[in-house]
Amino acid sequence: MEDYFTSASDEHIARQKDKARDLRGSQWWKNRRGQGRCHYCGASVPPRMLTMDHVVPLARGGYTEKGNVVPCCKDCNSAKRNLLPIEWEEQLARLRAS
Repeated sequence: MEDYFTSASDEHIARQKDKARDLRGSQWWKNRRGQGRCHYCGASVPPRMLTMDHVVPLARGGYTEKGNVVPCCKDCNSAKRNLLPIEWEEQLARLRAS
């Protein structure tokens, strides 16, 4: 199956990145990150090494809100790129099978 999506507007992405900067400074995010666990692979990671990932990527129209951001390790964040959750699960399944 071919990956296809229409990108969100540059304005949407810029607004949401601004919101992400604000959210990273919140106590809520500090508590989430402070647990030191990657949302995707479950690895124990020093909290300062965890990144903020948008489950539904900004480029796919996702928003910066508490229900759409998770702490994850840099490897998972880089590998996930702009994949939706179902696409990411399929990617992980392929990696496990090989």
